[in-house]
Amino acid sequence: MKSKPTGEIINKMSDKIKIGISIGDVNGIGLEVIIKTLADSRIMDYCTPIVYGHTKVASFHRKALNITDFQFNVITEPAQANAKRANMINCWEEDVKIEMGQATETGGKYAFKSLERAVDDVVAGKIDALVTAPINKHNIQNENFHFAGHTEYLQEKAGGQDSLMFLISDDLRVGVVTGHIPVNDIPQKVTKESILSKLKLMNESLKKDFWIRKPKIAVLGLNPHAGDNGLIGGEEIETIIPAIEEAKSAGILAMGPYAADGFFANGSYKKFDAVLAMYHDQGLIPFKQISFESGVNFTAGLNIVRTSPDHGTAYDIAGKDQASETSFREALFAAIHIVRNRKESAELAENPLVFAKLSRDRD
Repeated sequence: MKSKPTGEIINKMSDKIKIGISIGDVNGIGLEVIIKTLADSRIMDYCTPIVYGHTKVASFHRKALNITDFQFNVITEPAQANAKRANMINCWEEDVKIEMGQATETGGKYAFKSLERAVDDVVAGKIDALVTAPINKHNIQNENFHFAGHTEYLQEKAGGQDSLMFLISDDLRVGVVTGHIPVNDIPQKVTKESILSKLKLMNESLKKDFWIRKPKIAVLGLNPHAGDNGLIGGEEIETIIPAIEEAKSAGILAMGPYAADGFFANGSYKKFDAVLAMYHDQGLIPFKQISFESGVNFTAGLNIVRTSPDHGTAYDIAGKDQASETSFREALFAAIHIVRNRKESAELAENPLVFAKLSRDRD
């Protein structure tokens, strides 16, 4: 097959993409960070944003922020989006009672309405990626949402066999073997198979989503001091090391297990492209300490692209114009970057020599 000229491929890469945005809990800081981000019209140079919510709710938050020179372009379908404006799809008709800073049933109800419509559209291919504002994992629960968080819901809706909670920033990338589960369930869930599955997802994502040709992955131990040769638990010897060895035999550059405290304290993470932690807090506490304002939560391993800021609803500062939009803006740009990388990979797969050169350039 005759390959396409490189110039034609590069031109296609520059096409603007549609980014869907769910608003999260209407009583939290979701709409605040969304509006602050989209009020900068330069964002529209990189993507066409489509917010799933309601203009009345957005207007309430906009007035609380005293932003007078910004409005959404109202549409009913993504295909109608104005590429030069921030667009909004109204996902309900009724009025909504806003109780800023409060965890209410209403907050969860409309967070789900926004999320459900946005996820339906990204799964259907009507938008290119999804950025989710923070939800309250308790009040969003209903007969259609019985999950510990966004990650698990998206995995089911997108039909994925497995997914990886992948926290990313310029300085650090951390994935977790176990996500939103109780601490006393962690040892049973940390199996050779689960570690190997997450390593494969992480390795593939680093190549496809971040264009790192030969990713180096650090694997943390489960126990203090990575088990200290079996003196403080046997999971490292019995489970983690065998998983690492099998990953190596499959061509994955996985190394470890490393003791988590010293690994982050002495800066060893800087020598790797990503880190696989065994459980939520083991990975997220150092990540947020190192990359809090710039950190992004990315759900790797799915055929859709979803990112989120790495903070919660922040009820304590909701409506006070104190929320930083930095993490949300980073999540938006991370989604754009990953979508483009995936599109470029698909285009350039027809020209392996160009693909190999660009991959080397990005290493």
